[in-house]
Amino acid sequence: MAPAWQAAFGFALAATVVVVGTLVAARVLAVRARKAPPTRDLTYECGEEPDGSAWVRFHPRYYVVALLFVLFDVETAFLLPWALNLGVGVGEVLLIEMGLFVGVLLLGWGYAVRKGALTWQ
Repeated sequence: MAPAWQAAFGFALAATVVVVGTLVAARVLAVRARKAPPTRDLTYECGEEPDGSAWVRFHPRYYVVALLFVLFDVETAFLLPWALNLGVGVGEVLLIEMGLFVGVLLLGWGYAVRKGALTWQ
């Protein structure tokens, strides 16, 4: 059996060959138009002519809500495996750790609510 460093080197070499081979194949097999069509630079919105400019400023509150959604979505991803293994006898230490995890997240949520990040106007 080969040492661990030889296996790691083999995997790194194989990954490099795959990546470089894919990039070279994409460059060689690339299909390009000889002449750019006149509609190439037009804005396309589901087959309709655009109404107004595409450069619209969004309020930062949209991004805050999106980030909070991602935060609590990741929390759910961490809670689900824990909840599925709850009946296996995980012990009091894991229960306390998960309580601290949820508590820290609830503190962050309370801070966001107190700062008015979730009030929609």
